[in-house]
Amino acid sequence: MSRISDTFLELKRSGRGGFIPFITAGDPDLAATELLLIELVAAGADIIEVGVPFSDPVADGEVIQRASQRALRNGVTLRNALTCIAHAKQHIEVPIVLFSYFNPLLQFGEDRLATEAKEAGVDAVLVTDLIPEEAQPWIKMLDQHELDPIFLVAPTTSDERLARIAQQARGFIYAVSRAGVTGPRSEMTHEAEALVQRVRSVSDLPVAVGFGVSTPEQVREVWRFADAAVVGSAIVREIEKLAKSPDLVNRIGQFARSLRAPKQV
Repeated sequence: MSRISDTFLELKRSGRGGFIPFITAGDPDLAATELLLIELVAAGADIIEVGVPFSDPVADGEVIQRASQRALRNGVTLRNALTCIAHAKQHIEVPIVLFSYFNPLLQFGEDRLATEAKEAGVDAVLVTDLIPEEAQPWIKMLDQHELDPIFLVAPTTSDERLARIAQQARGFIYAVSRAGVTGPRSEMTHEAEALVQRVRSVSDLPVAVGFGVSTPEQVREVWRFADAAVVGSAIVREIEKLAKSPDLVNRIGQFARSLRAPKQV
């Protein structure tokens, strides 16, 4: 059983929803990323997604696109991202999901990536543009290195593809709350809950919902019908606003705590 599976079992035992923040490696710089990983754990993150900077992040909205551009201007590479994770993992124990497009992984070398990701303390890899019909060699390689392959599903995912993903995925399934790219939205759609119900009909894996989850109210709404909420753009936007602040890390920690705070009565 993987560390991600263990995390979701513990969440279930404790009767609470999971909180999965996303940040881009190297935004605003690698030193800050390492400190942010540690701070997000202190703020209550159950799992953290770390994005690999990429020049053409077609699944991401403007906020995360700008984060990738800033990191790339800093010269941040996949190798740098893994080193940063390895340093942070000396101080934290929560599972890390490496979030990437396939091109950087191919350039790095698939076997080398799996080996070095495991050595760095990565627990799973999510490749946004890898379709399940072509994923079997990749899944086999990840399995050999005890890394969970995480897949995205969307409201537009066919029943046939959903069933295939259910057979291939490990750790959890990432349900996209609505069609389109990442980015904050003013409200959650009913599509998200309907999608989670579809996933549950074909898989026993936990389901995390992301893309557009950006407020404490939306986090709590996701927890009502899914196992975890993923918050990306809202956190990355705060990092962008606070990039030059000497109190960046503490303020992002405060923001993360506000997102997962229980409803006040």
